[in-house]
Amino acid sequence: MTGRDRMVLIGVIVLAAVAAGWLLVVSPERKQAGSLAAEVSTAQTALSAAEGQLSSARAAQSQYADAYAAVVSLGKAVPAGQEVPSLIYQLSQASDQRSVDFNSIVAGSTGSTGSSGSSASAAGAAASAGFSQMPFTFIFNGSFFDLEHLFRQLSSFATRTTSGGLQVNGRLLTIQSVKLSPETTSGPGGKAGELTGTITASAYVLPASQGLTAGATPASPTGSAAPAAASGTAASTATAPAIARVTP
Repeated sequence: MTGRDRMVLIGVIVLAAVAAGWLLVVSPERKQAGSLAAEVSTAQTALSAAEGQLSSARAAQSQYADAYAAVVSLGKAVPAGQEVPSLIYQLSQASDQRSVDFNSIVAGSTGSTGSSGSSASAAGAAASAGFSQMPFTFIFNGSFFDLEHLFRQLSSFATRTTSGGLQVNGRLLTIQSVKLSPETTSGPGGKAGELTGTITASAYVLPASQGLTAGATPASPTGSAAPAAASGTAASTATAPAIARVTP
């Protein structure tokens, strides 16, 4: 064997050793490195998603107090119970502000008809939301302009703002009819030329199966066990509407 043949043989052996090393060591390591890179990429994607959820959760946590206060404020417009005494108090305050005598409040309608388009629309929206209606008849005594201002105030207890939000100053009332007539009986404080204003309107109550805050507290939500208790409370308060008379 010549020197050249030995060199060729040595070269073949070296190439075979390199190929064997590649197949036995380098190639599996490269496959493993590729697999690890894919796992790292998946983990990074999961980490980014978790960080996004954490950011959203922290933002929701920072807004929880305001959201809870907004829900409680909406409960003034449509409470879980009938709360007729609270409604009487709100009407009394509004009439005092307008120098109007609050004569009486009677549960149910007096049979007067006619409703404005806006009142009918509001009543339809409340019915579609599942609210329970509480029809009332309110009677006030006062001058024409004082009564007109009072009626506007009653209609604005719960209104939608131009930005789309809700402004709540009292119970949600939809007025079906308004009747003005000369005052036939004058009390100790009666004035000549005063009118009697009779309003047929509806207040609303949350459905018996739905609580106001679904068991949430000012600190945090309490889970899903509370709504049943809340619905039981609402159902227990669903009694016949009260009838009250206010002496001016």
